[in-house]
Amino acid sequence: MSTAGTTKPARLSGNVGLIIILGALTALGPLSNDAYLPSWPQLAADLSATPSAVQLSLTACLVGLGVGQMIAGPLSDRFGRRGPLLVGLLLYTVTSVLCAFAPSIWLLIVLRLLQGFGGATGIVIAAAIVRDRHVGAAAAKYFSMLLLVTGLAPVLAPVIGGQLLRFTTWPGIFIALAAAGGLMVVAVALGLRETLPPERRDAGGLKSILPTFGRLLSDRVFVGYGLACGFGFGAMFAYIAGSPFVLQEIHGLSPQAYSAVFAVNAFGLVIAAQVSGRIVHRVNPRALLGAGVAASAAGGLVVLAAVLADLGLVALLIGLFVVVASVGLIMPNSMALALNDHGAVAGSAAALIGLVQHLLGAVAAPFAGVAGAVNALPMAVTITVLGVAALLSFAVLARKRKDVPVDSAAPVALAGQD
Repeated sequence: MSTAGTTKPARLSGNVGLIIILGALTALGPLSNDAYLPSWPQLAADLSATPSAVQLSLTACLVGLGVGQMIAGPLSDRFGRRGPLLVGLLLYTVTSVLCAFAPSIWLLIVLRLLQGFGGATGIVIAAAIVRDRHVGAAAAKYFSMLLLVTGLAPVLAPVIGGQLLRFTTWPGIFIALAAAGGLMVVAVALGLRETLPPERRDAGGLKSILPTFGRLLSDRVFVGYGLACGFGFGAMFAYIAGSPFVLQEIHGLSPQAYSAVFAVNAFGLVIAAQVSGRIVHRVNPRALLGAGVAASAAGGLVVLAAVLADLGLVALLIGLFVVVASVGLIMPNSMALALNDHGAVAGSAAALIGLVQHLLGAVAAPFAGVAGAVNALPMAVTITVLGVAALLSFAVLARKRKDVPVDSAAPVALAGQD
């Protein structure tokens, strides 16, 4: 369906530019979560905060990233994508600056919550823009390309944060995040056109938000795909939260070695996503999602066995690699399948999935790190439970109804943007 004549002329030069912008928008979340991790000891000392209080600043941002999507998604369905996106990015930029000047850990936690609200707009609206343009296998392929950009964020963020600490203190990291937010404001204002013209917007207004969410939650298959995505993401975040202590304190890895492990796992995610994008038209998004959730559960069981049977570092690393890499199959295909039947409310649908992802991540983080540097079992159990839950959600709730056909790739094209 073409919308030529209903939107302004394109200002974006081709799909590569769009992928970069959308990928950068979705990367704000991982950047916000991971860039300041190397500064935790310094931050705790400066603000006289306990490690658990510092960890709450991470949880607060995750909650903001999840709940913020519930606001930004429906607003973008009603008012279009660009306006809410720009407002959210401005909120992200301002709160990032304020984080740098927070005088106490508790004010920082509140500001991190607001920073998460702002960053959430990029995540949910980027997903909605993909659904505005593509369906089925084509959408899954596009989400896979986005993961090529966003998959690098967890690798680069701690490295960037660590390098910044050579020249500045922890507030400098938040100033850098503010600069990234400001850059995205400019990029969206100048390089991203509206993808949801007025005639395709949700005319029900804000009063239709709850009924819309109710309809989505009554769709068993949508819920199944959403939970599969959320549990798979949660398993990865349990690894992110627990592995710094487990790998460095228990297994004695240096910070440099830990960074290398982090990088290898993240590149595994990127590679899996790119393989998915290459073969999705031939294999089908549902089959690839099934392989992803099965791998997540299997990887979790390997991690649990490695801890319970004391199989050593190599077995543990293998299991963790499989858990993280499986997200490269889970996220693009679950998003494409979940949004496929809900294009009219893509923002709201993406918001629900995003809420599940980030709330599960927020819950997983403290459970995974509950024993700190003493015992790896909480991390292993959390990862395993979430991986198995992803598999069960797919197998039980998302039972095949009328699946997306492999050739369901026709884009909702916008004139001049392809």
